[in-house]
Amino acid sequence: MANAVTTREKKVSGRKRHLLVDCLGLLLAVVVHPADIQDRDGAKLVLRKVRNKLPRLALIWADGGYAGALIDWVKGTCGWVLQTVLRPVGIKGFVLLPRRWVVERTFAWLNRYRRLSKDYEYLCSVSETMIVVAMIHLMARRSVPD
Repeated sequence: MANAVTTREKKVSGRKRHLLVDCLGLLLAVVVHPADIQDRDGAKLVLRKVRNKLPRLALIWADGGYAGALIDWVKGTCGWVLQTVLRPVGIKGFVLLPRRWVVERTFAWLNRYRRLSKDYEYLCSVSETMIVVAMIHLMARRSVPD
């Protein structure tokens, strides 16, 4: 069973980033779109991008913003199970949510790159490309032994 996590992150005025990552936090797909598009619709964009490219994908973990009709859409359109990771009811303060930290860690890795720390790009497609380039650099650097 393949696993993935998708979530939104960068709360830059005018843009949202949606990532699909594997269990290690390595990038499978990215979509950057204007902020006036709902998170659920942004998730559809990133999932449509990989629908025929990841045949072993079976389960996707997502945060609570991706609940509702999106769960049925993912099952019907892609044949995958979308499982939301929610905060426990009644608990205040920081709570480590299982599997949610994977994509948050990936966003932290990406934000270490100066070009991605702020939204410098004019086009969303250039932002997507810069994220892919940063992940290629990150994965290449980790593949070489010290």
